[in-house]
Amino acid sequence: MHDYISVSWQYARMSQLPDPLRRLRADTAERERRGLRRTPRVRTPDGAGVLDLASNDYLGLARDPRVVEAAAAAARCWGAGSTGSRLVTGSTELHARLESRLAEAMYGGRALVFSSGYLANLAAITALAPAGTLIVSDQANHASLIDACRLARGRTLVTPHLDTGAVEAALAARTEPAALVVTEGVFSVSGRQAPLAELHRIARRHGALLVVDEAHALGVVGPQGRGAAVAAGIAGPGAPAPDLVRTATLSKSLGAQGGAVVAAPEVVETLVDTGRGFIFDTALAPAAAGAALAALGVVLAEPGLPLRARAHARKVAEIAAGLDLRAGAPDAAVVSVVLGSPHTATAAARLCLDRDVHVGCFRPPSVPDGGSCLRLTARADLSAADLDRVAHALSAVAGAVRAAGASPGTAR
Repeated sequence: MHDYISVSWQYARMSQLPDPLRRLRADTAERERRGLRRTPRVRTPDGAGVLDLASNDYLGLARDPRVVEAAAAAARCWGAGSTGSRLVTGSTELHARLESRLAEAMYGGRALVFSSGYLANLAAITALAPAGTLIVSDQANHASLIDACRLARGRTLVTPHLDTGAVEAALAARTEPAALVVTEGVFSVSGRQAPLAELHRIARRHGALLVVDEAHALGVVGPQGRGAAVAAGIAGPGAPAPDLVRTATLSKSLGAQGGAVVAAPEVVETLVDTGRGFIFDTALAPAAAGAALAALGVVLAEPGLPLRARAHARKVAEIAAGLDLRAGAPDAAVVSVVLGSPHTATAAARLCLDRDVHVGCFRPPSVPDGGSCLRLTARADLSAADLDRVAHALSAVAGAVRAAGASPGTAR
């Protein structure tokens, strides 16, 4: 009887306490109202006949038999997992070969491989920007760069998108002894390329490091897809620029998984010694390292792949512009069609999927308020028939926007 009374009293007391999940339910309802709910889309092995223009598989290498077999061979040799952090048991001969090949391909001093591109950005910026460092970050940088700046002990100043004058002014006015300029090489939403040559001149003039995220450029931009820094002429054969730090992901053009930092030996040594994202993380699985190594070989051996990806992106942008949709001229393989509101963007994405074309749908916080958009990946392996399907899907989007009473090019 005593136990029953005790339990009853505890339940009664708990019923009077604040509900710890009430706020979460309210926040979820608000996101629903604003059109910002998200649901993972589960793929099937055959893709169910849907044309994929949503992934980051820019060169179509994720299912390339050479890449898949390299992943399988690595798993058979080394096992399913890496078994530990890079400093304990997680570094294999595959990791070492991949790092050597990445440094060679991107004309860098050394490379260091991580389990994700997100982690590579966090590790690099937090290690290179202790207290007493100014970080100058472009307003449109990816969330991984933003989070890295927030975690770093240095002071962060966000500058307007692609505004080199603001970067120069920030560096000139700084009181900190050290500085980083942080930008994407190709911006993940707009597909625009950063003015890297000018940013490098500004950074060098003020004794700052330039950190470039090559996630959406490696494999697509530059000769043989060697990246935006090579395309801009600030990296190339011979002595690598010591004041240039590049991060990259292995999960986009290379069709695998993981991330990397390519930089001067002093930078890599600093990350090995102090980079928490390197020291405390389980290493990249051998299968992913083997796949990335094979994919990198394919990219360097087939320079037509990056050219085709960029050509298809231009064609997709032309299709959208011909329908009076707001699509900027792409610098890489990303085409962004701005539609304005989250509700309009999600409805447009559903229209495309109804026509068996899967496109990305970017809404806040991935983009600013009013900037919700469709994001289309123009892969290197698209066919003429695929592009016809794209035109059919985007035509439906343009028609729906017009039916809603707005010009497609000015939809909000």
